Amino acid sequence: MSQETPVRVDHIGIAVEDIADAEPFLFTLGCRKLIEESVDGRFRWAQYDFDRDASRLELIAPEAPDTFLTSYLDDHGPGLHHVTLEVASVDAVTAVIEHNGYSVVDYREYQDWTEAFVSPSNPTGALFQLFEYHDSYDADRPPAGQLYVDGSRLDG
Repeated sequence: MSQETPVRVDHIGIAVEDIADAEPFLFTLGCRKLIEESVDGRFRWAQYDFDRDASRLELIAPEAPDTFLTSYLDDHGPGLHHVTLEVASVDAVTAVIEHNGYSVVDYREYQDWTEAFVSPSNPTGALFQLFEYHDSYDADRPPAGQLYVDGSRLDG
């Protein structure tokens, strides 16, 4: 699959109660904040890098009282939430995953990206987000050199 459909680690998502409370620790590690956005008033996310390459961490915090994130934090507390893999084609990668007997539990298309989640019932126990950037993702965001690993999106 990887030769036909490129895949790489994009970022690690960390669930927190409040971004402002958690980000000073990332600053202590030498991170710089790249972006912070709200998703439909349900949750906020902020991404950070280390100012040397595109290695990124993401903090995600609830904005609404009853979301997947509030449930997650109630059950697990703050900590690792997901590993995001950038893929050149979500459809191609999900087809291979499902063909091999693993579950894709959510699939959504947005204006700027398409995403799917691989159930943590896989042998690693980790929730994987498969993330395909669309051309429009670059608009009103930091420069491509900060947004993408190696400065550009994967192409299929």
